Amino acid sequence: MAVNKNTARTAGLLYLVAVLTGMFSLLYVPSHITVAGNAPATVDNIVAHNSLFRLGIAMELIGHVVFLLLPFVLYKLLSPVNREAAALMVAFAVMSVPLSFVNNVNKLDILSLLSGADYLRAFTVEQLHARVMLSLDAYNNGILVSSIFWGLWLLPFGYLVFKSGFLPKVLGILLMIGCFGYLINFLGVELLPGYEGTAIARVVRMPAALGELGTCLWLLIIGAREPASSVG
Repeated sequence: MAVNKNTARTAGLLYLVAVLTGMFSLLYVPSHITVAGNAPATVDNIVAHNSLFRLGIAMELIGHVVFLLLPFVLYKLLSPVNREAAALMVAFAVMSVPLSFVNNVNKLDILSLLSGADYLRAFTVEQLHARVMLSLDAYNNGILVSSIFWGLWLLPFGYLVFKSGFLPKVLGILLMIGCFGYLINFLGVELLPGYEGTAIARVVRMPAALGELGTCLWLLIIGAREPASSVG
């Protein structure tokens, strides 16, 4: 099976952009903005770091556009391994994108609430703060729902990596385990109060993180090595 290294490196580049924009918008920005259980402090941070908050929205939207393109490039690379699994990979990945785009309306609502427009005088300061926190909670709930598909696409993706013959099998294993990590986290948050602060919540995230970052860097730096024999 011929391997197109340019396609592999294109996928790696798109993956890297998706990873970096995701880390910035989903980890870095919230760490400078959100103060758990403290609405006034959170609102003050959004006002004080308004440009950072807006940049986080922009980077997240860019990341979702890139993530929409990524599975189609991966399909071109991996469909010779198993066309049905590759199609399933694309379907699961693409399903997350409209959810993620619509979810950012919650962040745009926060900017409207803190815009100082005349109509906002109908609300007390406490009411505005409560609405901001409600929008943040709605956004986080949207992320939780999207994470179902961020996990599901890793199962066929990991299978294809494992069977490809031109990507390390260990990365495929990590990706497949990572799928179940996402699903466990979703169920844990939904069913077990206080789950997010547990060690299990941190541990089950690791396989997906290692698998995705490893695959991203392998594709970008090495491309795809020629398999020793054709994949059946």
